[in-house]
Amino acid sequence: MKFRNIILAVLAVISMSSCKSQYELLLSSNDTDAKYKAAFEYFNNKKYSRAATLFESLAALTDGTDRDDTVRFYWGLSNYNFKDYYTAETNFQQFAESYPRSPFASQARYLRLDCLYRSTLRYELDQQPTYKAMSAISEYMLEYPDNENMQVCKDMLEELGERLDRKAYEAAKLYYKMEDYLASHVAFRNVLKDDAENMYREDILYYIAMSSYKYAYLSVPSKQKERYLSFIDDYYNFIGELPDSHYRKELDAIYAKAQKALGKRGVQTGDDSSEKEFAKERAKLEKARAKAEKEAAQKVAK
Repeated sequence: MKFRNIILAVLAVISMSSCKSQYELLLSSNDTDAKYKAAFEYFNNKKYSRAATLFESLAALTDGTDRDDTVRFYWGLSNYNFKDYYTAETNFQQFAESYPRSPFASQARYLRLDCLYRSTLRYELDQQPTYKAMSAISEYMLEYPDNENMQVCKDMLEELGERLDRKAYEAAKLYYKMEDYLASHVAFRNVLKDDAENMYREDILYYIAMSSYKYAYLSVPSKQKERYLSFIDDYYNFIGELPDSHYRKELDAIYAKAQKALGKRGVQTGDDSSEKEFAKERAKLEKARAKAEKEAAQKVAK
């Protein structure tokens, strides 16, 4: 029994070696028909890496023949199914440029877009691939307005646009979390300046108002009047556009505080009670900042 198992194991190794040798022989072979047949067998059996390598080697043999566009399309499709989207995108782009009248041309153009879309990165990372994908998708939609993939293209554009919106929003919000309220105010305003239709518009308008309020609150008394007035402008911009927002109650309460600070016994006269209130708020914020810095330092130490 033991000897039989050894024989079976040896035969299995020989069989595996034989298959490998056969594949390697095919790669180095100039037998177009045998290589063409084997490439599709690998493809149909979902061995896409081997299929892609065989189709790539076939491309030189079928160049200028009736099989050329088929070989090159399935070369790209093999890479696509193997999830090598970077290589597949190059395959499909070159295919679309070289064989615009091929029956595979329409599918190749669409799959190239899908490769670009799948190669994009999450919002925290570099968004150059996102811009490239959106540009290509937009061009495709303009060039082929009646294509069957129009809705899919719209969905891809919408998702990629939302990703860019979030990146811009989170980048500005970082200043607010760092309690650099002047910088956050400017950053949030710039987000809307660059893209007024940002999907986080309500939140951005809220943080613009909150940034200007907190910036005024932490300012020296001589600067507070001007900066509270800036907050009031932001407050009216918010409620004018979003009167029923869930942020309304909070902003109304802050507006009342700002009005009180701007009253006859507030910022304008340097009233002692007002000064004490400002000092108390500053102390509270400083304590919160110190706590946050301590927690961050402890996380780094761990």
